Amino acid sequence: MSILKRIIIINLFFFSSALSDPVEKKSFDNYQHGIAMHGDLKYPKNFKKFEYANENAFKGGKINRFSIGTFDNLNPYILKGVPAYQAAYLFETLMKSSFDEPFSQYGLLAEGVKVPPDRSWVAFKIRKEARFSDGTKVTPMDVKFSFETIMSKGHPTYKTYWGQVDKVDVISKNEVKFFFKGDPNPELPLIIGYQLPIFSKNDWEGKDFSKTTLTPPLGSGPYLISEVKAGRSLTLTKNNNYWGKDLNVNIGRYNFETIHYDYYRDETVALEAFKSGAYDFKQENSSKNWATAYKFPAVKEGKVKVEEIKYYRPSGMQGFAYNTRKTIFKNRNVRKALTYAFDFEWSNRNLFYNAYTRTKSFFDNSELSSQSLPSDDELKILEKYRGKIPDEVFTSVYTPPNTAEENGLRKNLRIARRLLKQEGWIIKDDVLTNEKTGEIFEFEILLRSPLFERIVLPMKRNLKKLGINVSIRTVQDDSQYIRRLEDFDYDMIVINYGSIISPGNEQKSYWGSATADQKASPNYMGVKNPVIDEIVDKLVSAKSRKELVTYTKVLDRILLFNYYLIPQFHIGHYRVAYWNKISRPNISPKYDLGFDFWWFDPDKARNIGKVSPTNIEKKKDNSPYYLLLFFLLFILWRMRKKTS
Repeated sequence: MSILKRIIIINLFFFSSALSDPVEKKSFDNYQHGIAMHGDLKYPKNFKKFEYANENAFKGGKINRFSIGTFDNLNPYILKGVPAYQAAYLFETLMKSSFDEPFSQYGLLAEGVKVPPDRSWVAFKIRKEARFSDGTKVTPMDVKFSFETIMSKGHPTYKTYWGQVDKVDVISKNEVKFFFKGDPNPELPLIIGYQLPIFSKNDWEGKDFSKTTLTPPLGSGPYLISEVKAGRSLTLTKNNNYWGKDLNVNIGRYNFETIHYDYYRDETVALEAFKSGAYDFKQENSSKNWATAYKFPAVKEGKVKVEEIKYYRPSGMQGFAYNTRKTIFKNRNVRKALTYAFDFEWSNRNLFYNAYTRTKSFFDNSELSSQSLPSDDELKILEKYRGKIPDEVFTSVYTPPNTAEENGLRKNLRIARRLLKQEGWIIKDDVLTNEKTGEIFEFEILLRSPLFERIVLPMKRNLKKLGINVSIRTVQDDSQYIRRLEDFDYDMIVINYGSIISPGNEQKSYWGSATADQKASPNYMGVKNPVIDEIVDKLVSAKSRKELVTYTKVLDRILLFNYYLIPQFHIGHYRVAYWNKISRPNISPKYDLGFDFWWFDPDKARNIGKVSPTNIEKKKDNSPYYLLLFFLLFILWRMRKKTS
């Protein structure tokens, strides 16, 4: 689980007024080097580097990576086409997040940030040295242009995400100010800071931002796109003139000289390619592969490293997601009934090598999870909505059905039948049928990868025992799959909602009524619930960490007991495999894998025979020094011979 256009001539009167306004002249006084969502920043002004960064990391080398699917567009900020998300390396934001704080940012394109106590606006002071890759300056006008272009021509999700921005003003030659409207939203200054990509206004002049392109757009980032093979591969090369290489937020970062991505249509083929050394790094999502596929000779010989790296962020929610826009899934009890058909214990034992934990919260593995009875603070909030939310919210902790006891699945299916019967669904000719309408209960599960079929098939068999006909449709064509998701053209999908330690505006996109019918929104389940809308608004405007945690737990309870999806499973660590020619810092960041801080290691590469002229930066050519030394030795020899 994030581009812009039009504004050409600066109004000279406005500009000169901004410069001469004594209030605006004073505006530089209170700029800070960073901003935190709640509490204090970890890193002081003029800090040298992030704690987890290795300032001595080797600079150079090539890393080969992979991606599944295809692409036909290098602008990842629009709706059209299938984007190459790696193109985001071209662009920078005003601020940069640290990976060892819940939600804090430090200056990148902006050297300073300023907000009032109520966070009703945010101002950024742009660095004078900030440059696009063509050498032109990054200006406040570029920032204003970027925001307005994304809002008018970018992906529709941005309209919801940044909908509270009232206007953007250039207030001096290196200051830009965002004004907000509506209820207080303390997160919005941070969202603008780290999620708004900054484009060159001049570069987009005369171009249509809304159209797909395979011409690399101009950015200010550390890499340039050096080669594009549409749908097949993408190569990024370090920008040797990158303006920000010495910034504290970039020390130890962006170490590879070249990053090459090959695209694969199939996960199985991609895995075999990794084993053969076609690419260097893989984050494994399949428990079966993790348990069985990483025992090939290169692993045993130490040429490939296999590691589990613990993380401390919420694990998120993966599950069978209902499209509640479909008539058969509008009823809460029906959705609840189907949860009893998923036998996690059997799947974990027989398919996952007991690698997973059953997910019980949208914010599992964190203090945000509602896996305890409601606190007094939560009950005060919930009481307002009594009669509008499920009664279980007040008295119970959400627990997914399990089959741990004897005949557990059979008992669960009996409960499911009772729930379905209460809602008018009866067995007729071995098929679940609506008693009033005669409608047959059948639906399709849409999948992106055939690897997931083994997980869905047992679920299909269990649903069959309830008289429900389920078909499975696997769409491996990326364009077609994305199009069906954007159009909400599915009955049920397997979805993974990533989560962060400091939830905020993204929750409006996930569950907000305003996004339920918005094409291409991440509200995949079609949630339209006024109570959830209110809770999310309160969560977004929380004034303290404690208040944020409380409202997040309330939201979690209401989502869970409305049974919008069937929770699946999670792990509390990253599973990574990589050819032993790359290294990572000794300190791992708490809330991210931090791959941008890894580096190519020439010594390791030589040891495993993985060195080539293309994957080691050119060493300093010492041949002139050797020639000079030889010449001096020759002179000394001649002089000695002459004197003798």
